[in-house]
Amino acid sequence: MQRITREQSRKYAFDWRDEPLLRVKCGESFEIETYDASTGYFKTPEDKAIPSKRPGFDRTPPTANPIGGPVFLEGAERGDTLVVTLEDILVDDYSWVAIGPRRGPLGESTRWPELSGDYTTKIFKHTPGPSGTTRDGTLHFSDKLSWPITPFVGTLGVCPDREVVTSLDGQGAWGGNLDIRDFAVGNKLYLPVYHPGALLYLGDVHASQGDTEFTGTAAETKSTVRLHLEVIKKKRVPYVRIEKPNSIISIHADKPLEIAVETATVSLMDWLVTDYGFTPTDAYCLVSTCPDFRIHVYQMCKIGKLCYVAGAEIPKKYLG
Repeated sequence: MQRITREQSRKYAFDWRDEPLLRVKCGESFEIETYDASTGYFKTPEDKAIPSKRPGFDRTPPTANPIGGPVFLEGAERGDTLVVTLEDILVDDYSWVAIGPRRGPLGESTRWPELSGDYTTKIFKHTPGPSGTTRDGTLHFSDKLSWPITPFVGTLGVCPDREVVTSLDGQGAWGGNLDIRDFAVGNKLYLPVYHPGALLYLGDVHASQGDTEFTGTAAETKSTVRLHLEVIKKKRVPYVRIEKPNSIISIHADKPLEIAVETATVSLMDWLVTDYGFTPTDAYCLVSTCPDFRIHVYQMCKIGKLCYVAGAEIPKKYLG
C-alpha cells in the first residue's frame, strides 16, 4: 500500500505548485501518516505554548498545523468532484490541548485569571480497546473523566483555484482547516476539483472534540489515516459536502456565524433540489418543519482569520 510518511507530512500550505507525493488510481487505498498540530512539540505538561519557544512561531502566520500531500488522483480534472472515503484512523498513544495568554476567546480573561495569566498544557493518555489498538480505545482526560476515542481529520482539502493558503487558517469551498468532527471513518467527503489530479492534502487529526474547538486546540494527536479517492466527472459541488451512512450534510464557513448557518442551509436545499428531485418550495419548507433537521457549529474559534464553520444536516430517510 502506498503511504506518505510522517516526516513527509510537514507541509504548511495548500500549494498547487508542490510535486505530488503520491499518484493513486480511483478506489486505491493509501495511507497518510500525520503529525499533530504542533509538529511534535507538545509531549509533556512542561511543554508550554509560549510562542518564543515554539519552532515556526517566528513566522507570520506560524508554521503550525502540518499536512501531508499532495495526492494526485488519476483522471480527476478541473470541474469534477472529488469523493474522499475515510477508511480508518489510528491515533497515537496520547493527545494534548494547550491554553494560555492571548490564546483563544478567553486568553485575556479577567473573570478567570488562570486562563490568561499562565500557559497550561494537558496531556491525555490513550489506552487500547478490545482490539488491542486505539481504534476502539479510551481517552483519559483525568483520573475521573474518560471517554471513547472518536478521531477525525481536522484539516483536509484540495488546492484552491489560484491562491496558495496556509494549513493554519486557510478555509474555503475546497476545504481547509475546518475541524469538522464528521470528517470521520465511514463517511464520504465531496470537494470541488480545481487542478488536474485534485491535489489532496490532509492532517491535523483530533482524538476527540465536540463542536466549536472553543479553546483553539482539541485533543491533538499524531495518526495514520487510510482512505481512498474517487471522482464524479463533470460535476462540481459548490462547497464541501459530507455523506454519512444515514444522512447528508452541507458545509459553509463564514463570519458572522448566522451567515455560515444560512448559507449551509441554502446549499443543502440546492442539494435536495438538484440531486433528489425536491421542488424549491418543498426543500424550503422541509428545513423549517422536519424534526430531524440539524444545524452543527463545528468550529467557532476567535483565532486569526478563521471563519465559523456550520453544517446543515438532514437524514436520508426524508430524501425519498
